[in-house]
Amino acid sequence: MGDLGEGLSRYHKQGFCSFHTPGHKGRQEFFNGSDFPGFDLTELPGLDMLHSPSGIIAKALKQAADIFGAEETFFLINGGTVGNQAMFLALGDTDDKRVIVERSSHRSVMSGLVLSGLKPDYAMPVIHPDFNLPLGFNAANQRISWQEAAACHVTYPSYYGTVFDLGGLVEKAQMDFSIPVLVDQAHGSHYLSPLFPPSALKLGADLVLHSSHKTLSALTQSAMLHVQGARVSRTRLRQGLELLQSSSPSYLLLSSLERAGEFALDLWRWECLKEAVDDLHRKVGMDFRILSPADAGTFGIHGVDWSKVLINTSPLGVPAPRCVEYLREGFGIEPELWDEENILCLLGIGNTPEDVQRLIKGLESLRDSSSSMRSTVLENRQGRPGGLNLPLPHPVLSPREAFFARKRKIPLKESLGHIVGETISPYPPGIPFVVMGEEMTYEVLNMLLTAEEGRWQGWEGFQSRTISIIEVV
Repeated sequence: MGDLGEGLSRYHKQGFCSFHTPGHKGRQEFFNGSDFPGFDLTELPGLDMLHSPSGIIAKALKQAADIFGAEETFFLINGGTVGNQAMFLALGDTDDKRVIVERSSHRSVMSGLVLSGLKPDYAMPVIHPDFNLPLGFNAANQRISWQEAAACHVTYPSYYGTVFDLGGLVEKAQMDFSIPVLVDQAHGSHYLSPLFPPSALKLGADLVLHSSHKTLSALTQSAMLHVQGARVSRTRLRQGLELLQSSSPSYLLLSSLERAGEFALDLWRWECLKEAVDDLHRKVGMDFRILSPADAGTFGIHGVDWSKVLINTSPLGVPAPRCVEYLREGFGIEPELWDEENILCLLGIGNTPEDVQRLIKGLESLRDSSSSMRSTVLENRQGRPGGLNLPLPHPVLSPREAFFARKRKIPLKESLGHIVGETISPYPPGIPFVVMGEEMTYEVLNMLLTAEEGRWQGWEGFQSRTISIIEVV
């Protein structure tokens, strides 16, 4: 076994309790009856074809559409990324129209702008002052050029489990301006009961993306794209997916999507978890600042998904990276991400109430030990940056124009005022601090200059402290 295999084996043997993706949490029960090497097949007689299904894949797609409330469903085996990209390609000839895009969108949305050539009109999120994160969104308070838009693309829920008034936005976009609403519901594929906010499909969105591996039981890289209505060409959508997806689809991923839909109907799993999370709020909710349903109605938040446990450690006076170290080493708790003051624990269908009880015990112990931890010398460790929480750069070029423009590298410290030639995102959550084509600002520059080792995507010059800029001719 090589280094990669050895690394996976070592990590698995540590037995961490997963509060991160994927949603199956490594539980065999979701894959009983699946022969992983034996089912790793290609498009053979009787096994149908992903890009022109008429047999068993077509039946699985119809079953998924019925489960999630769509008119038609597409299975994605290149992740939710291709779903966001295909949405934009499906818009077709837009006569140089623009697309309304929530600026706190995932980086795959920005890559969709590169592929499609659409120019974005960014709508700004609301930054929550307690968490310093983009948790809310209020379209009514923004100056949006609806008349010039070919579509509106939004994220629902946010990475942190907050939802905005999507129903109101859908009504305005479709009724007043006859434009389609495209929704990245990557982190809300489990919205199938009153336990959770209403799904984007139920609220009338035209295209809805589910990253089925994030909270449901599908294998990583598996997703679904749901369609309803006639505002978006399904022919163009199919053509876009054929362009973006592998011509040799993994049947392991496809079959895991079929079963994920079936397991999604096991609502009792979520009911048990809900009781455990309510217990968590009762026992440690006064010691930490934890996002809760009580936050609905504030700072652009319309509702909260309780299965995303967002914990701010500021009341303890202990930085979140130190808290994460304590929880990992003492209790084997592996969160989804953290920054300097927040920890996000993501529940999936594979979590159990016992997992939540372990988290409660870890947080109680952390609370009781916090006074001594405040005086310790912290290691020079950087948390995973949590998201967009600073003034945004001004877009000068569209992402596509910037992608194909001539570029050169310069020292990062000299980039103020230049047009940035790369999209730089902390990952997770994958929300860009700067998108290619935007002008470097003092705030973004200062953040990048002080950034330490982290999980950065798109920043080729991180180690050398350089950045790609666009040469203006």
